[in-house]
This record gives sequence, structure tokens and C-alpha cells, in this order.
Amino acid sequence: MTKPIRLLVTCEHATNHVPASLRRRVAIPPEILESHCGWDPGTKELARKLARRFDVDLVEGEVSRLIIEMNRSLSHPKLWSEFIRALDREEKDALIERYHRPYRARVMESIEGAIGRGEKLFHLSLHSFTPVFDGVTRNVDIGLLFDPRRAWETRMSRQWQILLQNNLPGSRIRRNQPYRGITDGLTTALRREYPATHYAGVELEVSQHFPLAGGREWTQMQETICRTLL
Repeated sequence: MTKPIRLLVTCEHATNHVPASLRRRVAIPPEILESHCGWDPGTKELARKLARRFDVDLVEGEVSRLIIEMNRSLSHPKLWSEFIRALDREEKDALIERYHRPYRARVMESIEGAIGRGEKLFHLSLHSFTPVFDGVTRNVDIGLLFDPRRAWETRMSRQWQILLQNNLPGSRIRRNQPYRGITDGLTTALRREYPATHYAGVELEVSQHFPLAGGREWTQMQETICRTLL
């Protein structure tokens, strides 16, 4: 008997919020905070649409990635931005305990709840990327990031790529672009905790061109993503 699949949606960089307690101590220029450095535009909107459509759990980051990088392990050098590195160890530990640990605990609670009910858990982690990075234009509109060593993730990503390409003709749908799916991140960390037979984690990367431009094209892309998933 095939196990039912439960969807979990997460959005690590949903906001560029800076906690009130840090606003006077951490000077982040507004143009940086509002750029892709501060958050992933469009992801919160898409995440909430997916969660409503499938009636599933949604876990969203509460602060800017410049305050603490929710998609990085605690040992990763980019956990802290240049604006936070000057804080003392006690202040950084407080940010970890307030934001990072509870976020991951909520995600793992959802996964373990599904597994405990005899379900398989498909985790979709939503991100967006700047279409031009270091002066180089990226040849990607939507990227599906996964671990090619895990059969379920590979199969799901290939099938979804075909569906997206068929429904968004002319769009550039890529697998493991513009990043690799096995670098440090939330899905990578969770793969170490849960077997491939129970957990699959895929990061959906959308070019920020679409949410920033808005309009019909972005609306259509969101609807297509929702309609073709699972």
C-alpha cells in the first residue's frame, strides 16, 4: 500500500523585518534591506497561496536574513551578516534561541507528525533569486533544487519540471540551477535527519524579475506552480 503524501511549505526569507530591539544598534542601509540581500521578494505571497490551496502547514521566517540567516546551519560562516557580526556572543545566542531554533523545531515537528501518521512528507522550501548576480545574467526563470542521490526528490523534480515547462512555454525551467541542491541549507540539514523513504525536500527558486514586475505574468506563474505541484 502506497503511503499518502503530506505537503509542508516553508519560506525562510519571507520578510526583511528588523526587530525593534535592534533598530538602533544595527545600521542596515534601507537600499540593502529592501534588496535581495534582505529578503526573497514574492516568496511569502506564493507560500501563502500554496498553503491555502493545499490546506497544509506553512512555516515563515520572521526576520530579515541580514539579522540571522534561517537557511544556514549554525556553523555556517554566512549565518551572520556583516551588520550582525559586531554583536557579542550573548546577543547572537539570543537571536538563535528566539528565531533559528524555534523555526527549525516547527519544521521538524510538522515532518515528524506526518511520519508518525504513516505519511510521507514532501517539503517545499520557497526562495527567489536576483536575475543578475555579479554582473552575470542568470539563464533561469524557475529552478528546482534537490539531491540527485535521493530517488524521490529526483523523480518529483523531473516530473514537475516537465509540467511547468508545458504550462509556461518559453520559460526557462532548470534543475539544480541557479544553485546546487546539496549545499548547506534547511533541506540539506533535514536530509540528514530523515530517510529518503519518508522525507523529500525540494527548494523552488523563482527569479525576482516576476514578483517585482507583478502583473499578469507573475499571477499566471503562481497559479501554474500551485496547479502543477503534486
